[in-house]
Amino acid sequence: MRMRKRWWAIVVVAGLAVTAAAAVAATDSNFGTHLKGKYEVPLRATNAQGQAFFRVADDGQSIDYKLIASNIDNAFMAHIHYVTAPGDPTAQNGGIVVWLFPSTAVVQGPKGAGRHDGVLAEGTITAANLVGELGGHPLSDLLAAIAAGRTYVNVHTDDNVAPANTGPGDFPGGEIRGQLGN
Repeated sequence: MRMRKRWWAIVVVAGLAVTAAAAVAATDSNFGTHLKGKYEVPLRATNAQGQAFFRVADDGQSIDYKLIASNIDNAFMAHIHYVTAPGDPTAQNGGIVVWLFPSTAVVQGPKGAGRHDGVLAEGTITAANLVGELGGHPLSDLLAAIAAGRTYVNVHTDDNVAPANTGPGDFPGGEIRGQLGN
């Protein structure tokens, strides 16, 4: 009888711990990522790096963000991408689901813009800003993809001189990247 009571006590305590952890995760409205060239697919030899910070509004209907990039040249776009294919999402590229730079509108910035150090973009994401695979979906679908570890942020660069992919400042497919979620 004594052994049975201990076992139930362990089950109850473990259940409370899991419930408490789920409650904390559900209310954690801040997340972010560090962006580096070694996280790009394929990896990029660059000294550029960045940080992306996100805060979900209490009602879950918007996400404020700030994207900082340093030691980077010719940034002209930045996005959140969503990897839907099976397998390791950190080893794959995915489609664009949110534009971050130059704004949340689907527009490219100028190519060959030169050196940047500091805040690259900041703004607010709503369901209306979702495109591609998540276009027309609620913002909760983006948050679910982030929680599942299927999203990443990256910054694209282009010196506006052919050919492409000649080195730092000229990686149109993305120069720095950071995984969101798990």
